[in-house]
Amino acid sequence: MAQTKRAYWRNLDNAAKVFPATSGEKDTRVFRFYCLLKEEIQEELLQQALNKTLVKYPIFLSVLRKGFFWHYLEKSELRPTVYQEKKRPCSNIYERDKKKLLFEVTYYKNRINFEVFHALTDGTGATEFLRELVKNYLVVAHRADGLADVPLLPDDITIPDQEGDGFNKYYSKDIKGRKKKKEKAHIIKGTKHENMELYVRETTVSVKTLLAKAREYGVSMTVFLSAVYLCAIHDEMTKAQERRTVRLMVPVNLRKFFPSSSMLNFFWWIEPEYHFHGNEDSFEQVLNAVKACFETELTKDKMAENMSNLVALEHHPILRFAPLELKNLGIHAGTKISKYDITAIFSNMSVVKMPEEYVPYIERFGVYTSTPQLELCMCSFQNTITFGFTSRIDTTNIQRNFFRILKEMGVASEEQDTLLPEKETEGRAAITFYKWFSFLCLAAVVVTMVTDYSIMPEFHWALWAAGGIASMWLALTIGFFKRHNLLKNAMWQLLIITIGCIIWDHITGWRAWSVNFVLPGVSVLIELSMLVISKLQAHSAREYMIYYVMAATYGIMLPLILLITKVVTVTFGCTICVGASFLFLMALIIFRWKEFKEEMHKKFHYK
Repeated sequence: MAQTKRAYWRNLDNAAKVFPATSGEKDTRVFRFYCLLKEEIQEELLQQALNKTLVKYPIFLSVLRKGFFWHYLEKSELRPTVYQEKKRPCSNIYERDKKKLLFEVTYYKNRINFEVFHALTDGTGATEFLRELVKNYLVVAHRADGLADVPLLPDDITIPDQEGDGFNKYYSKDIKGRKKKKEKAHIIKGTKHENMELYVRETTVSVKTLLAKAREYGVSMTVFLSAVYLCAIHDEMTKAQERRTVRLMVPVNLRKFFPSSSMLNFFWWIEPEYHFHGNEDSFEQVLNAVKACFETELTKDKMAENMSNLVALEHHPILRFAPLELKNLGIHAGTKISKYDITAIFSNMSVVKMPEEYVPYIERFGVYTSTPQLELCMCSFQNTITFGFTSRIDTTNIQRNFFRILKEMGVASEEQDTLLPEKETEGRAAITFYKWFSFLCLAAVVVTMVTDYSIMPEFHWALWAAGGIASMWLALTIGFFKRHNLLKNAMWQLLIITIGCIIWDHITGWRAWSVNFVLPGVSVLIELSMLVISKLQAHSAREYMIYYVMAATYGIMLPLILLITKVVTVTFGCTICVGASFLFLMALIIFRWKEFKEEMHKKFHYK
C-alpha cells in the first residue's frame, strides 16, 4: 500500500456523528466481526498480527474527542493489547471523558474477535480490517509451513483514500429528494433481559440451499430473507397490533453505487415493510412487496437523493453553529422518535472472501451487533451463511419462527455454540460504592431532618446540614463520572466550588467571602493543580491545552467582572487572580502557539 502522511485529526463522517450522542448501556453502538479458525488462537502471535495490520490501517489508531460544535477523531499514540475475551459481546467501548481506542481485538478458544465502535467504521471497513488481521495471523502462525503473504487489496490505496469521506465527496446541494411521511411501525415489546444484557443466537445454513430457494422465487437472497423476517415477526403479533406496519431497516453499502476506498462509515438504508391483515396474506404477497421496495429504493439516483438530504441537514447554517451539547440533545431526541419508525433491523454483510491459500485454516466468519431491541446480521464464507440474532428482549420466539419458516421451505439450519465466557464482574465495585455513598448521603439528610423536627422544631438547622451534604454529594458525583479525565474533573470542581460558595454566601446573608477569597483562591489553585496533573501524567500540549485555556479564561473574566461592578469588597484576591490567570494564558500562547492555534481550530471547527 502506498504510505502517505496521516492527518493528525479529522472530522467525523456524516453517519458517525449520531453515534457518540446516542451510545450508552442500552445500546453501545458496538458491533462484532469474528473469524472462527480450525485451531486454537495463540495470544502472542495474534498480537504480532494486530501490530502488522495497524501498519496498513493506521486510521484505527484514533480517539474520539469533543469540540465545541462537533466531535472529532484524533490520532493517538495508544496501542491496543490483545487479550483473552472476558467481557460480554458488544460491551461498551466508547467511554466519555476517557482517552481510549475505539476498537478491541480479543480471542476465545479458536475465535478471533474484532469489536468496534460504529463511529470509527462501518461493516465494510470492519470486514477489511478483520480479513487483514486473520491473514496476518495465519501467515505468522504457519510461516514454517511456507504459507504465502497474499495481498488482499490493491497496493496503491493510500491513507487519504482510507480517510476519505464518501458523504462529502458525493454530496451535491443540487440533488434534492422529497421526504416521505411514514406511519408508525409495529414495535416489538417484551420483558428486557436482566441488566439489559445482550442475548446472542447464532445459526448457520448452506449458501447453495438458500440461494437456490431464493432463485425459485426469482429474487435475491436479501429480498427473500427480508420477507421471511417480516413473516416471522408477524407470527408473534396480536390482532390489535396488526394495525401497525411491520417495517425493517436494511443498511446498504454505498460503495456499490459510489466508488470509494474509504474505511469510514459510508452507508444508507432502505425500509421494506408490509401491513398484515390476519392470515389473509401469503408469503408470496409479502415477498412481492419487499421486492418492489428494493427495486424502487435500491437505485443510484435514490441513494444520491437520500444521501444529499442527510448531508444538507448537517450543512444547515443554524445547525452547524449550534453548540455540541445542544446538537446532542437534538440527535438524542430524534433517535428516540425515529425508533417508532422501525420494527427490527436486518444487516447483510455479504460474502467474506479470502485467498485460497487461507481457506483450509478457516471454519467460518460471523457478525452481530449491539441493539436496543432486535437485530439480525448475516455474512457468508464459502458455503456457510452465519446468522447472528441479537436482542435485549427476553424471548426467542421471532428467531424460532424465522428458522421454522426456512425449514418449512426446505432450508435446514444448525444452531451454533456462541462460545461466550462467564459473566464479567470487573468494574462493578466502583458503581456499587457510588450507589452506597448516594444512599448514605440520603440517609444522613433524612436523619438530620427527623432529629431537627423532633428536638428543635423552631430552628431548622437540618436545612444547612442537608445543603452541605448535597454539596459534598454533587462534588463527588462529578468527580466519579469525570474520573477518567482529571483535567476535566478539575475544571468541573472549579465551577462547582465557586458557584456553590456564591450560592451559600447569598443564602446565609451575603458577606462577600465567596467572591473576595474563595473564587480567586480556588481559581489559582485549580490552575496550579492542572500543571501538576499534566506533569505527573505526562500529557502533551494538545491534551491539556483546552483545559488550561478554560481555567485561565474563567480566572480572568469572572473576577474582572466582579471588580468592575464593585461586587468584591476586598480587591487584592481578585486582582492577583486576574493577573496570574492572564500570565498563565499568555504563556500558553507565546510558548505553545502552534498547539494553541491547532487546538482552537479543532475544538471550534463547525463543518
